[in-house]
Amino acid sequence: MDGPASRPAATPASAADDGSKTPKKVMAYISWVALALMTTSSVASLRPSPTMAVYGLASIFLYVVPALVFLLPTSLVSAELASGWTGGVYNWVSLGISKPMGFLAIWCQFAMTIFYYPSLLGFVASTLAYVINPDLATSGVWTAIVIMVCYWTGVWVSSRGTGSVAGLASGGLIIGTLVPGTLLVILGVAFLGQGNESAAPMTASNLLPAWAGLSSLVLIVNNFLSYSGMEMNAVHVSSLRNPGREFPRAMFLAMGLVLLIFILPALAISWVVPAEQLSLTAGVMQAFDAVFAEFGTQWLTPILGIMLVAASLGGMLTWLAGPSRGLLLISRQEGYLPPFLQRLNKHGVQQNILVTQGAITTVIALAYAFIPDVSSAYWIFSVITTQVYLIMYLLMFVAAVRLRRSQPDHPRGYRAPMLTALCGIGFAASLAALLIGFIPPSQFGSGSVGFYLAVVAGGALGLGLLVPFLFYKFRKPSWKMAPTDEESLA
Repeated sequence: MDGPASRPAATPASAADDGSKTPKKVMAYISWVALALMTTSSVASLRPSPTMAVYGLASIFLYVVPALVFLLPTSLVSAELASGWTGGVYNWVSLGISKPMGFLAIWCQFAMTIFYYPSLLGFVASTLAYVINPDLATSGVWTAIVIMVCYWTGVWVSSRGTGSVAGLASGGLIIGTLVPGTLLVILGVAFLGQGNESAAPMTASNLLPAWAGLSSLVLIVNNFLSYSGMEMNAVHVSSLRNPGREFPRAMFLAMGLVLLIFILPALAISWVVPAEQLSLTAGVMQAFDAVFAEFGTQWLTPILGIMLVAASLGGMLTWLAGPSRGLLLISRQEGYLPPFLQRLNKHGVQQNILVTQGAITTVIALAYAFIPDVSSAYWIFSVITTQVYLIMYLLMFVAAVRLRRSQPDHPRGYRAPMLTALCGIGFAASLAALLIGFIPPSQFGSGSVGFYLAVVAGGALGLGLLVPFLFYKFRKPSWKMAPTDEESLA
């Protein structure tokens, strides 16, 4: 999950040329290769690479399995829903299950960002430390300060209108992923080519992760977060000339590219940095610093750091402008949130939601200063983000099956093959990942298990279920707002 993709200019309308006054809609199609690249750019990122580098060669297995049981079902199922019903996940779940469940789904799509920003900006802080002083990468106070400064700056930028952030993430794939990722892999190969021994064993016996109970595989949960966000890309399925044939091609190509971008840098990191020394937030920079030192070009480390930071901040700005906007529009229409949170500033931006979210993010950021291990704090926030997001996917899979049965003849631009089986696999995988997230990973098991469970359960269940329940329970008819021009057009 790197950032929500923007919808292509695929459905413009032009004036009629047959003499009538009724304009004809002209569809501008996109190719399946273009869709595959768009999907890749919105999913692929170097940020999760250190997490999987801990497993060395077994990271291949741990990336491929979630791709098959989560990424593929999510892609195909959300494509059928997006090609049949507008309105995104709220409308799909509302029609398939109920409106309260639709509110829960869009709430979770928004609420996961509350913990996503601290984990994303934790990565930014550790990366930025290598530009200034690498010792800062392990400082919780430094991490907390960077998170707060970056987030509130992002709120200020976003509150001036979406036009100021449009396109910021488009260059992220090249600047923050493809160039650094390719360079890291090339340098890693050169590192081994010079006769250096790999820090992680690369023999066939290491293709599968060593089994020492579920706690040894918990980090796989992070891959579900890496693969999430496909429901936002699914809206593009209607822009294909032949969705039934081209969409699966686009998804399989995207899966291949995403796997390459995830796996190769993770392997390169595992060659250079021993697992026991690896930081989940600074692992990419640890690897760059080590290989640059090997080749006497350590002055390049800050430059790579700035590239990674720039791409991550661009991604954060696009997320700030997206999910909270969707929650606002639904809440004004149905009266799910108090009027204070629905208020807009003079630029039409949901500033009060962003500021409230920022207050919570600030409190969470302070946790970095009090949790001794920055990697542990990063992991806890990542797993809460994943669990809250997975609640939405559980609802989406149920809604898809019910809509196929209740509205079998509803026109769809794309029909997913074996939809019930896909939903069953996706639901089971999502539920398993959600439950596994409650198990402390063996790599960071030195802390209190009780504290870990309390924070994860409080964050995931409290934010993902309790808060939306309270909003729904105590909502008032007066909370419904008159539609704005934008909502009326929608």
